[in-house]
Amino acid sequence: MSDKNILPTGWIDAKVGDVIKVRNGCAFKSNDYCEAGIPVVRQAELKGRTVDLSAAKYLPESFVDDFEAFIVKKGDLLIGMSGSLGKVARYESETIALQNQRTGLLVLTPAINERFAGMIMRRLETAIIQKGKGIAVQNVSSKEIENEGFSLPPLAEQIRIASRFDELESDLDAGVAALKRAKANLKRYRASVLKAAVEGKLTEEWRAKHPAKEPASALLARILKERRQKWEADQLVKFTAAKKEPPKNWREMYVEPIPTNTTGLPELPADWTWASVQQVGSVQLGRQRAPQHHSGDHMRPYLRVANVFEDRIDTSDVMEMNFTPNEFETYRLGSGDILLNEGQSMELVGRPAIYRDEVPGACFTNTLVRFRVYDNVDTDYALRVFLAYLKNGRFQKIATITVNIAHLGAGRFAEIEFPLPPIEEQAAIIEEVDRHFSLIDAAEKAISLSMARASRLRQSILKQAFEGRLVPQDPKDEPASVLLERLRASRSHDVANGTAATTSRSRKRSTKSKQRQGGPTNE
Repeated sequence: MSDKNILPTGWIDAKVGDVIKVRNGCAFKSNDYCEAGIPVVRQAELKGRTVDLSAAKYLPESFVDDFEAFIVKKGDLLIGMSGSLGKVARYESETIALQNQRTGLLVLTPAINERFAGMIMRRLETAIIQKGKGIAVQNVSSKEIENEGFSLPPLAEQIRIASRFDELESDLDAGVAALKRAKANLKRYRASVLKAAVEGKLTEEWRAKHPAKEPASALLARILKERRQKWEADQLVKFTAAKKEPPKNWREMYVEPIPTNTTGLPELPADWTWASVQQVGSVQLGRQRAPQHHSGDHMRPYLRVANVFEDRIDTSDVMEMNFTPNEFETYRLGSGDILLNEGQSMELVGRPAIYRDEVPGACFTNTLVRFRVYDNVDTDYALRVFLAYLKNGRFQKIATITVNIAHLGAGRFAEIEFPLPPIEEQAAIIEEVDRHFSLIDAAEKAISLSMARASRLRQSILKQAFEGRLVPQDPKDEPASVLLERLRASRSHDVANGTAATTSRSRKRSTKSKQRQGGPTNE
């Protein structure tokens, strides 16, 4: 029915099937596909408003003769009938293709303009989706699509509407493209802020006004000294608890953290120094999941890679596992711990976030690496260093790949370089990064709002088109009712002259083709 109770002059209520027939595709066998030949249009090829053949499958060229009823040519419109319900795309390739059973080809009558036909399907997309049936994959039949109602304008007005709609949508597309470019630029700007932060460039002005009270080299020496003192104190506690005397030369058992290799590293500001990750904090890989840990007397929540996003802990899906009291002491998380993705896709390996006690008493698995800063290293500064490494590909350089998963490697991570500024400048860097990020966040929010408005405006324009408000009506236009009546008369004439028999033979050929192609299919 019309979007309004009263139809514009010359318009008529119609069904899709009055002016468009939906041709079902063919169910090809999985073993029919080959490396090269005739491309097949599946629902996976319906991308946006075009058909993308970059990942298409192929059938032998000989299939063109046997399956001529399923040929797709340049200019044809196809609609998703399985999975991507209602998605309409135009086939633009000069090369012919074959249509599989998950797509429908729109066969247009003389009563409908091609571009307006695409508008009809976009307008009906939501209604078509609601008709989808199935559990794993939603499907819709050609008959259900053809039974959808809409308001049909005169053919001449269809052309004017489609032309005006294309103009307005082209302007919208240009605006959205500009917004996407701006969003990509903000992403690059965020990465450049982090890069400048860890190189000391972001706080150059601050540094000129605030001379360091203690250079980072002295700070690092103090950190290492305190690290050793803490280790010795912990060892003495263990000896006392075990009621044992410390063995001779026990202090020599202390393992000094390995300094980083500075060869090829950029020069840092005068009061900064290069350290290794293990010199400024402790590195711990989580415990492996195993069937024996799925139950027990000490069930505790734990975090895994699915919970750690960029600068954010997601608690929507936290699982539990058994951790004995001793294991709990080793793997328990403390507020301020930084968790990094150990096993991830290559572009996301090392993705870090600070645990802020979102799940009290939580532990972590070996899909994560925990980094816990030593005194005089700011956790938030360390997070920004790791975010910079995520953005500039530093983590990717040390990652290894096993079974399509990139692994950071706790040992490799512990040895990489860490730019250490004086303690006061660490706080200044955090403040300056946050100031820039706040501006970026505000700009990204504004872009998202603009893109949402563009989407609503697109729907509003489409709605106006089917209410007859996009272009003026012309009383000279042949009414749609007259056009439909002439189309029906033409169909009756074709039937009387035997065209129906030809159509029947064509359908039999299509049915025979489908029977020959019966059996399992492969998208």
